[in-house]
Amino acid sequence: MRKIFFVVLLLLSTQCFAENLQDSLKNIESEWASIYYSTSKNKQGPAYVRLFDKTTNLIQQYPNNAEPIFWQAVVKASYADHQDPFSALNAIHEARDLLIKAIEINPETMSGSAYVTLGTLYYMAPKWPVAFGDDQEAQKMLETALKINPEGIDTNYFYGEFLLLHNKPKDAAIYFKRATTAPVRTEQLFADNQLKAEARLALKNTTERKISGEKGMFLSLFNSASTK
Repeated sequence: MRKIFFVVLLLLSTQCFAENLQDSLKNIESEWASIYYSTSKNKQGPAYVRLFDKTTNLIQQYPNNAEPIFWQAVVKASYADHQDPFSALNAIHEARDLLIKAIEINPETMSGSAYVTLGTLYYMAPKWPVAFGDDQEAQKMLETALKINPEGIDTNYFYGEFLLLHNKPKDAAIYFKRATTAPVRTEQLFADNQLKAEARLALKNTTERKISGEKGMFLSLFNSASTK
């Protein structure tokens, strides 16, 4: 009887562990999306710092779980856009290392989003000797993400953006279109809906042959860093 009671307690504690972790991850995702999409530029930096502290606390609670490490990498990379070039370059190197660690723990972290983020860093970062930018490595990471989650919003959108930046608008349009029809994840509801809106705009612009030439987040920072 005592053994049965112990097993029940163990199952309940495991369930609570999972629920608490998922709730925390969802809160972090929602807060990151709110900062990135809805907060004024001058207030984003301090907000990212506060959110980074939350990811640190979550990693301390769940050191063997890949998702909190993934989100810390995302927050660190997002905050790089608000730092001086030297600090930003350090931040993106640290973000890369965090993503590699998350992938080592679980190659399918966030349904391929870890590979998406890592691939995006590879094609947005300045190339050697300034940083680790590498288009071939970026393509490898983004295509790996697509294999993990071929119907994902982010996997399709960012691969489309990569193709567009490499002067392949027709191919890019295929992936932007897939992103617009991809299912929204309940655990990343707000961010996915925002990205879906960006995918619709990208598809429209690509179809109309309006290529902005922008790389999205970190572009201006990386361009300035690479020319110094």
